Amino acid sequence: MGYGLAPKDAMAAAASPKPVTCSSCGFKNPPNPKGGRCGSCGASFDRVSLTPSRPSGEINRYQQEGFSLTWMLIGLGIQAILTTAIVIGLPMVVPIFDFEGWHGMLVSIAVWFLGGLLTGLISPGKTFVEPFVATILVAIPAVIYLIDSQTVRTMPSFMYVIMAALGVLFGLIGAYTGERIQMGPPPKPRTT
Repeated sequence: MGYGLAPKDAMAAAASPKPVTCSSCGFKNPPNPKGGRCGSCGASFDRVSLTPSRPSGEINRYQQEGFSLTWMLIGLGIQAILTTAIVIGLPMVVPIFDFEGWHGMLVSIAVWFLGGLLTGLISPGKTFVEPFVATILVAIPAVIYLIDSQTVRTMPSFMYVIMAALGVLFGLIGAYTGERIQMGPPPKPRTT
C-alpha cells in the first residue's frame, strides 16, 4: 500500500549502491569514489550529486558572453584602416609593391590576422565574434577592389572568394590569439 520502498528494500539499496559513471570520460567508478575523483581521468566529483565539477570561472574562461556592437565597429575601423593603408595605399606610395592577384590576397590575409590580433588585445573581456564580423565586412569590398584592379597577375574570382574565407578565418584566429595574450596564462590547478 505504500508507494515508496519498504524499509527492508531501502536498506538493501543503501547497502549496494550503483556504480558512479563519470560524465567526463564514461568510466564506471565504485559507489564511493576514492578521494572524490574519477579513477580513470581524475575529474573531481561533487559530494552532493557525484558529477564531475569544475569551478565556474574555469569553465567560462574562454567563452564569450555576448556581442558588442561597439567593439565590432572598432574592429571594423581597425580592419578597414589597415587594409586600406597596406593593401591599397602602400602600392600607391611605393610603386615597387604591386598587390595584384594572389599577392594582394596573401597580404590581405596577414593584415586581417593582425587586425584581429589588435582588436583582441585592446578589447575588454572576451571578444572573438566582433573582429570576425568586422573582417567579413572588410573582406567583401577588399576582394571586389582586388578583382577589379587586376591587370597582369590575374586569378579566377572563386579563388578570391576562397582566399577571402581563409583571411576571415585568420582574422578569427588573430582575435582568439589576442584574447589569449590579454587573459594571460591559465590558472594553475589547485591541489587538495
